Amino acid sequence: MKKLDVLLMGLMLFSMFFGAGNLIFPPVLGTQAGTSFWSGMAGFILTGVGLPFAVLLAVSLVKDGAQTIGNRVHPVFSTVFMVVVYLSIGPFLAIPRNANVAFEMGVKPFLGSSTFTLLLFSVVFFSLVFLVSLNPSQMEKYMGRWISPVLLVAMVILCTIGFTKLDGKLQPPVESYQSSSFSTGFIEGYNTMDALAALAFGIVILSAIKQRGVTNKKQLINYTLKASLVAGVLLSLVYVSLGLIGGKMASSVSYESGTDLLTAASTLILGSSGKVLLGLIFTLACFTTVVGLTVACGQYFSKLLPNMSYKLVVTVVTLIGFTLSNMGLAQILKVSVPFLVTAYPLTIVLTVLTLFSRFFKNTRPVYGSAILFTGIFAVISGLNTFGLDLGPIQGLREYLPLASYGLEWVIPALFGTGLGMLLGSFKAPKSTAELVAKKAS
Repeated sequence: MKKLDVLLMGLMLFSMFFGAGNLIFPPVLGTQAGTSFWSGMAGFILTGVGLPFAVLLAVSLVKDGAQTIGNRVHPVFSTVFMVVVYLSIGPFLAIPRNANVAFEMGVKPFLGSSTFTLLLFSVVFFSLVFLVSLNPSQMEKYMGRWISPVLLVAMVILCTIGFTKLDGKLQPPVESYQSSSFSTGFIEGYNTMDALAALAFGIVILSAIKQRGVTNKKQLINYTLKASLVAGVLLSLVYVSLGLIGGKMASSVSYESGTDLLTAASTLILGSSGKVLLGLIFTLACFTTVVGLTVACGQYFSKLLPNMSYKLVVTVVTLIGFTLSNMGLAQILKVSVPFLVTAYPLTIVLTVLTLFSRFFKNTRPVYGSAILFTGIFAVISGLNTFGLDLGPIQGLREYLPLASYGLEWVIPALFGTGLGMLLGSFKAPKSTAELVAKKAS
């Protein structure tokens, strides 16, 4: 692969990750962190950018990607886990949600909100998603060569003029950022849950690299890292820029959300043209994320279910996204978010175990035990999101360290890993045939 190919892969990856949430979180951090902005943003980038790309690295390290990582626990677990991730972050949450945000920011300010307007927008939006997703080999051309550069230019215009015209000073940080700005930003970056998107996008970026004729494992890892570095640098620059705009806007009035803040900032900077520019940014960002998720679902489910063609899966995913975006997301969020809350810690633990597998010789008891203990508390958190109070078990969860940050699963995960390593040390040595098969995976 040429350097230009790697750059385009990185731009494509950037465009897939850069969705609605990635626009909204940073300016809110800027208003809250104030004079503690840089340490808070450093924590945010560490988890908001670092975790997703650690997942991409882990996926590139094993044959057949994320499915193989899950198989190290058990094949049944792997299939159920991956299906839950793809459905929750795809057609049943992120896809309709991004479509709705694109409508709210790109159409509603100009044409108003009505059932017919939303329907018309959805028809156009999902028709384009379907057409682009039909041929994943062309994603690099559409998203890397065309859409991403337009998106980046729009961002550069907004942020450059914003830095020039906005003269507000960074305000004192809110309470949560006063004494622990780095850790607060760290948690905010963690809460983006982009690591789950990385698990889905892994299949897309690896397939794109393989289509360039790359089959050697070391080269796959190398090109994945380079493309991830391009995307990571771009995401970090965008996060810092949006965060600084949020910090400069904090001295005027308070805002209910990141979208309100960005709308006010763009209007203040460019007048009515600012709304047009911001609408373009949101629409393109949401579109590229929806395309990325649709392609990821198409590639995964067509491989999982050979009787379903890639085109059929893409058609079904597109129709579900179209339908849910016009029905409202309230009920869907109630059902989907708990699954995401449950899957997120499991994704992180699987990633860490994969990256450090050489320290425990990749033995199955370590994966099984770590996932078991993590899963118990991940499921409890998911059930809490449903609104269920589990009584004494709930008390146990709240007693654990880091529970106030939503990280109560960390200590059980460490305990499960240690227990798995202990159990693995008592296992009989593997035969040569088993070792060869294991190395191949």
